[in-house]
Amino acid sequence: MRYLQMIVATMLLVLMFVGCGGSKQPLQSASQGDVPDWYLNKPEDPNSLFETATATSQDMQLAVDKAVQAARTNLARQVETKVQAMQKRFQEETGLGQDSQLLDQFTQASKTITSATLSGSKVKKQQPMKDGNIWRVYVLIEYPLGAAQEALKAQIKKNEQVYTKVRASEAYKELESEVEKYEQSKK
Repeated sequence: MRYLQMIVATMLLVLMFVGCGGSKQPLQSASQGDVPDWYLNKPEDPNSLFETATATSQDMQLAVDKAVQAARTNLARQVETKVQAMQKRFQEETGLGQDSQLLDQFTQASKTITSATLSGSKVKKQQPMKDGNIWRVYVLIEYPLGAAQEALKAQIKKNEQVYTKVRASEAYKELESEVEKYEQSKK
């Protein structure tokens, strides 16, 4: 429940900063050549990760929100991704010699799950463009690696605390079991 509250609070802060932040470039009408250079050529910095995204909507704020969400999802994939994959292959040959027939079936399935805390990520640049009744927004998200390292340290510390609590609980159960055995042996 506390985790959910932290997510909601983070999303509210993100929405507040998205509405107030980003670059204040003049509004442009969308056309083929108007894609921002920073969208096509993401900045490179050894101290930060960057991700871009674009989204459309009839409502400008919704287009911004969709683009920011997509960029953060892509950024989370850079930080942490769990991939599950399965492949199956079945081959069967029936008949003899020239009359034989080879049957071959191949199946592949995969699933990608992303779960990362992106504390400290921010909208570095955004460019809204109007195309008729549709808004297209380009965004650039920056995630300082210092923030990523702090989040990792916090997660490790949290995991250590949970592990210690589990071990303490197991030790207490073992102690109770030994006391019970001792009491039974006295009877």
